[in-house]
Amino acid sequence: MLKPLLFVSAVVLFGITASSAPGPKPQDAAPIAAPALKNPVKPTEKTQARAKEIYNVDCAICHGATGDGKTDLAKDMSLSLGDWTDEKTLAAKADSDLFVTIRNGKGKMPPEASGRAKDDEVWNLILYLRAMSKPQAPEAPKPSN
Repeated sequence: MLKPLLFVSAVVLFGITASSAPGPKPQDAAPIAAPALKNPVKPTEKTQARAKEIYNVDCAICHGATGDGKTDLAKDMSLSLGDWTDEKTLAAKADSDLFVTIRNGKGKMPPEASGRAKDDEVWNLILYLRAMSKPQAPEAPKPSN
């Protein structure tokens, strides 16, 4: 009677030990590659409004409302961010490179997960960023009553 009890105990102990032993670590997700070399979206008023929303929620806190990169948070984090209001800042960067940077993050910048912004929204965000360096039409003066 003692032998079967010892055998069952040994099997149970082996099973517990095997299940708690560390297995191979799961691999981190592979960095996302740009799905195209050229930005595939055509901006519309609606898609650019959505890009502005995403920018204001996820980007402006560090990069600034205008994209100049001069924010208190960037300063506090010792970040030197590019000034997107200067057309030279993004001139040498391909849209596909910006897509990869936004999706994967860079340095202290967190990635923009696909659950927060779909691919076409990221492509529209890139168009929104590029528009920051273009001269904006001045607002029409408001009529006085």
